[in-house]
Amino acid sequence: MLSEKLLTALSDQVNAEYYSAYLYLAMSAAATKLGLKGTAHWIFTQSQEEMAHGTNIYNYIIERGETPAFKPIEKPVTEYTDVHHIFNEILKHEQSVTKSINNLATIAMTDADHAAYQFLMWYVNEQVEEESGVSDILDKLKLVGSGDSLLALDNELGARVFVNPFPAN
Repeated sequence: MLSEKLLTALSDQVNAEYYSAYLYLAMSAAATKLGLKGTAHWIFTQSQEEMAHGTNIYNYIIERGETPAFKPIEKPVTEYTDVHHIFNEILKHEQSVTKSINNLATIAMTDADHAAYQFLMWYVNEQVEEESGVSDILDKLKLVGSGDSLLALDNELGARVFVNPFPAN
């Protein structure tokens, strides 16, 4: 049984993960509009990953015998000036997700809910990877500027493949 505080926070996280997927779809469309199909693909793949995260947390709530609360999903920003703007916003967003996940882990620790804490450690570690990966892309963008180098990076980003981290879901 989850505490009411943890259940509410987990339900909010399901909503946040689905919002992330929605946000990344909007960013993918913006990258397509900029002519960066590889970047659009990378961001679209990120959207798929966020949906998997939300579904996994939803399934965890159900597995614990609870019912998640559902809220409306906020409308995402859809206008971006360039690829730098997009990835700077992705990093800011992932940093906010990290805060949210860390808050969940803190609630689980406070509740002495060891199962929930262990479940959430996957997400804590995932956020380190998320922020690091986006920071690496931003570093590359600073190096390449525009032109042929940007197109090469765009091709590299287009090679990303979605692998569901929770294939049973």
